[in-house]
Amino acid sequence: MKRFMLKSKIHQITVTGAELYYEGSLSLDEELMKLANLIPYEKVEVYNINNGERFSTYIIPAPAGSRICRLNGAAARKGAKGDKIIIVSYAVVDEEVLLKFKPCIVYIGENNTVKEVKNFETTEV
Repeated sequence: MKRFMLKSKIHQITVTGAELYYEGSLSLDEELMKLANLIPYEKVEVYNINNGERFSTYIIPAPAGSRICRLNGAAARKGAKGDKIIIVSYAVVDEEVLLKFKPCIVYIGENNTVKEVKNFETTEV
């Protein structure tokens, strides 16, 4: 059996901008992408804490260290500069490897700096 599992999560990052007339996606600091095990063009779900919007898009890299988290294209209608969002990615995992599978969660603080990174083990199958 396979299970649909949380793979990566960036928790409470602040939106730094919204560009409506831009090729659709979410621009994210490349350093944060690496910490969260996200790659360019990977599908993500975005949950806006401020307004309750939930939507799917894909990640494109912004310069490493820039702390950019920008909503582009249609996604720009789903949030505004200053909103707090959660970015998540899921994976389909074989049940045989679940106990070795470790989702990565990156907790974000002020100015989109990293507060903590955790890799959680699956303890039950």
